Amino acid sequence: MTTQDVMALIQAKGIQAVDLRFIDMPGLWQHFTMSTSEFNEDAFEEGVGFDGSSIRGFQQIQESDMLLVPDPSTAFVDPFAAAPTLVLICNVKD
Repeated sequence: MTTQDVMALIQAKGIQAVDLRFIDMPGLWQHFTMSTSEFNEDAFEEGVGFDGSSIRGFQQIQESDMLLVPDPSTAFVDPFAAAPTLVLICNVKD
């Protein structure tokens, strides 16, 4: 699936939220969810900023800015979410 396919899927399925998932240093799944109104195609190139100090083993508070870069090939609609939600697995960048 391409970036354009993901954006088309959001429209076609009436997706309301995007759940960005990644693995922390001990190997546990972490995630955060954002509204589709805050998510756009730029996220696949520029990433989505988050506070790395809030994730165990990532960063100290003074150097905590990190990026999640979604991989469009991992996109799927979460069948268990109450609202239509698209899941994307992300690469973490410092």
